[in-house]
Amino acid sequence: MVEAFIHGILLALGLILPLGAQNVFIFNQGALSKPFVKAIPVVITAALCDTLLILAAVQGISLFIWKWKWLQYGLYLLGFFFLLFMGWSLWKSSSKLNGSQGSAMSIPKQMMFAMSVSLLNPHAILDTIGVIGTNSLQYSDKLKWMFTIACIAVSWLWFLGLAVAGHFTNKIDADGRILTWLNKISAITIWLIALYMLVQLLTGGLTVIG
Repeated sequence: MVEAFIHGILLALGLILPLGAQNVFIFNQGALSKPFVKAIPVVITAALCDTLLILAAVQGISLFIWKWKWLQYGLYLLGFFFLLFMGWSLWKSSSKLNGSQGSAMSIPKQMMFAMSVSLLNPHAILDTIGVIGTNSLQYSDKLKWMFTIACIAVSWLWFLGLAVAGHFTNKIDADGRILTWLNKISAITIWLIALYMLVQLLTGGLTVIG
């Protein structure tokens, strides 16, 4: 049982650590939220979306849905345009983070963006299905639930930690210089991900599971 739990923790960490649109967004909202409690809705929304994807993957539901090629293309297309928009928003916001001038989004907007970066992210969905879903097949009953709970726990703790890190970075970054450069780097990273997705769409590089 302990082995399944540790397996879930290590696997989830490996998937969630790389820089991506979801991590960038949560970090930035943590940095801009004054007081910090205003960043909690975005953390909860992103974590709930990840929980939904993990449960769907473990139960095999997401694998069934992903067999439809038109759905895969549609998600990639939506994801491409959304990432372009998010990258542009981050790039523009870099000039507004000077000192205390920056401000977090409204709570409803935070939650909508958090849902978008979580559910309109084809790579995250593929990782969940292909990695977490596949690895869960080696377990059954209680072991499968221990594995699943570990993956979900990592997601919740990671997003909370990101928001806290963003909040404290803003505290020590009086002139906003660090956050400005982080936003620029993040915007470029997100645009590169969007470009990669577009190349896959145009070259027919998508693979239907099943």
